[in-house]
Amino acid sequence: MIDSLFLINHSGDIFLEKHWKSVISRSVCDYFFEAKEKAVDPENVAPVLQTPHHYLISIYRDKIFFLSAIQTEVPPLFVIEFLHRVGDTFLDYFGECSETVIKDNVVIVYELLEEMLDNGFPLATESNVLKEMIKPPNILRSVVNTLTGTTVFAEIQGVIEACVRLTGMPDLTLSFMNPRLLDDVSFHPCVRFKRWESERVLSFIPPDGNFTLMSYQVSSQNLVAIPVYVKQNISFLEAGSCGRLDITIGPKQTMGKTVEGLMVTVHMPKAVLTVNLTATQGTHTYDLATKVLVWDIGKLNPQKLPNLRGSLSMQPGAPKPEENPSLNIDLKIQQLAISGLKVSRLDMYGEKYKPFKGVKYLTKAGKFQVRT
Repeated sequence: MIDSLFLINHSGDIFLEKHWKSVISRSVCDYFFEAKEKAVDPENVAPVLQTPHHYLISIYRDKIFFLSAIQTEVPPLFVIEFLHRVGDTFLDYFGECSETVIKDNVVIVYELLEEMLDNGFPLATESNVLKEMIKPPNILRSVVNTLTGTTVFAEIQGVIEACVRLTGMPDLTLSFMNPRLLDDVSFHPCVRFKRWESERVLSFIPPDGNFTLMSYQVSSQNLVAIPVYVKQNISFLEAGSCGRLDITIGPKQTMGKTVEGLMVTVHMPKAVLTVNLTATQGTHTYDLATKVLVWDIGKLNPQKLPNLRGSLSMQPGAPKPEENPSLNIDLKIQQLAISGLKVSRLDMYGEKYKPFKGVKYLTKAGKFQVRT
């Protein structure tokens, strides 16, 4: 039913988004912003808007727009009732439903939304049921949430590389167990695109030697198994003072593979003048003009986790940053399909050809973003 949910403040800024089936671009909200500008006040914005590819259904409460994006036609009142139930749940858990409180409890918010909808359809919406699965916030949980952060965005860029040594011109087909994972695909010229469109099967006559058969992208946060974990603590003291930074990265779901090309990028607030940091592995640089901190770690050693820590010098008299910066992490893992893409069958001339072992499955790169 509901594909995506956007929370928008009174100023028109999207401060939280959640996707259940596939990631819908924020640009879909432009239709809502146009309607909002034409309305006399927020309460007069039409609750149901139709766009070329989506239906936008929204409610306004506590100076927040709860905007849902839907790709199929559904009863509007059903969606509106669910959005009010989301607001009621936030009110019950946190005592109020405001932008500040939602940001302070963003981990619990994502957990609640995950349980309240199952693949876009309402699942657990009663408060007493939710509290059995997700405990309300307390001091200890707040500390844990500060240390672990939450994933804001995740994306995988993968390739299937082939090394073919076959005589003649064999006609091959390659099928996947879960082709629905693929959001954006690009093929070698030898692939018959029409068959892929109709059957989701790769049909091709391969060239001899090494070549990239296909590249793909998986950007749905719910489908990406992030292969590393991040423990970070970035804090700022009062205005005109200093800050502290402490980041540690370790492997999580690598299936024994090595994480390579690991790089952390942090866009610091404008008030940060200089940094005095020490890295146990790799090198780090800080650009004074762009306020960008780059920590180039390289290969991840699971026996000795890389750590970056130290102090941040703030501009005198500058106000304390309203929120901590997010961490952008890039990495590479050879011959590991983090996306979960699996090959189900490889045929030659319509008959299964078991000796064909020239295809290597390679996740070329992945990146994700976390926020403290």
